[in-house]
Amino acid sequence: MPTSPKAPADPFDARLVRKLADILTETGLTEIEVEQGALKIRVAKQAVAVAAPVAHYAAPAPVAPAAPAQAAPSAVAPAAAAPARAAGEEVKSPMVGTVYLQPNPASAPFVKVGDTVEAGQTLFIVEAMKTMNPIPAPRGGKIVEILVDDAQPVEFGEPLAIIE
Repeated sequence: MPTSPKAPADPFDARLVRKLADILTETGLTEIEVEQGALKIRVAKQAVAVAAPVAHYAAPAPVAPAAPAQAAPSAVAPAAAAPARAAGEEVKSPMVGTVYLQPNPASAPFVKVGDTVEAGQTLFIVEAMKTMNPIPAPRGGKIVEILVDDAQPVEFGEPLAIIE
């Protein structure tokens, strides 16, 4: 019986591919590539799209037309009307944080209603990420209203005081 020449060794290593697939699963990666000499193996997972549940709703039943509403008296103010504020320039918070009216709990406030301030004078402190940020007066004038309480959380652009 003639012997066939010995086939060249198969460079494909299934164990290596399985190990690489396990690494993908353990690490949450989607692709890994390994090169050893002339052997190059790339293992990748495709993201499986999961269909979101779809809710179907019936169309609402038509509503019979209502009798025309009588005009409301004009003296009634809208419910969502903003409270009246003093005239002047708003000093707004430049960041999200907690506003403080005085440098420490035992101190007097930086300013009170009626105080005259100069441009650049500290009006408040806003604590953001453990950093105390002084809020200066944008211009000189008189404090006509303070719109926040001590240690109150504030948002970016929220009015803090009004200078006239």
